[in-house]
Amino acid sequence: MKENPSVVITGASSGIGRAAVKRMSGAGWRVFAGVRREADGQKLVEESGNRVEPVLMDVSDAGAVAQAAAFVQERLGGAGLAGLVNNAGIGVTGPLEYLPAAELRRQFEVNVFGLLSVTQAFLPAIRTARGRIVNVGSIGDRFTMPFGGPLCASKHAVASLNDALRQELYPFGIFVSLIEPASIRTDAVGKLAEENRERLARMSPEARARYGESFEKFTRKAVEQEEVGSPPSVVADAICRALTERRPKARYLCGKGARLLATMAWLLPEGVFDRVRGRLFGLPSRFGSQSA
Repeated sequence: MKENPSVVITGASSGIGRAAVKRMSGAGWRVFAGVRREADGQKLVEESGNRVEPVLMDVSDAGAVAQAAAFVQERLGGAGLAGLVNNAGIGVTGPLEYLPAAELRRQFEVNVFGLLSVTQAFLPAIRTARGRIVNVGSIGDRFTMPFGGPLCASKHAVASLNDALRQELYPFGIFVSLIEPASIRTDAVGKLAEENRERLARMSPEARARYGESFEKFTRKAVEQEEVGSPPSVVADAICRALTERRPKARYLCGKGARLLATMAWLLPEGVFDRVRGRLFGLPSRFGSQSA
């Protein structure tokens, strides 16, 4: 590893991003922490010391991304960027039959288009240092859960972009890795429960009659699983390995249940796996058990 390497980490204000900032700054890296609020950036500096430099960035705003890339390039002084960690993301869940198109677009604007926009903006600095790119995806890129269509679709897209980038950039000596977390215990658990309550309240009477009970069960089960999940530090450790190992892996599974879920998705026939997912998330198990 080069002396005093630099890394950009998006979505750094909380959860996995915050843990990654602490992990990499603790390992001696200079960290440019992407945040949307100045107060969040200042908190990261107080927690992790002077190796952390906040960068205001909304990944879904092309102008903000360009300004952030220019700022980092100036601060690097031509030294180049040893790592880029695309971690920023949001999660939209709900029955697809009644999902507003704007919510699906927002899901992809942040998780997919934002990721590519950030990657394109920072690639010149990555090329200078022959650095690495690490994309934080999800175990949801290997299977889709009920009511998780928007989120899982975006994670499938991230996995595809990651695979294409890995192959396209390899001839230039730039490694690209995908992190696939399963159950991770973060503050986002409470946010998921709150957002789903609000989404349920906005549903039409017809939508609530058809999906309300199942959606409430899904939310409860999802929250329960996340609350007993692994700490964000296990993802931060995987990110660190992807940035520092001599031959990084293409994919890093991490978090409680990741290997089991990946194995089931690979081995089980779809019909069997559908039943497993139904039980896992509290869905009805037979026709006619929901209102038509």
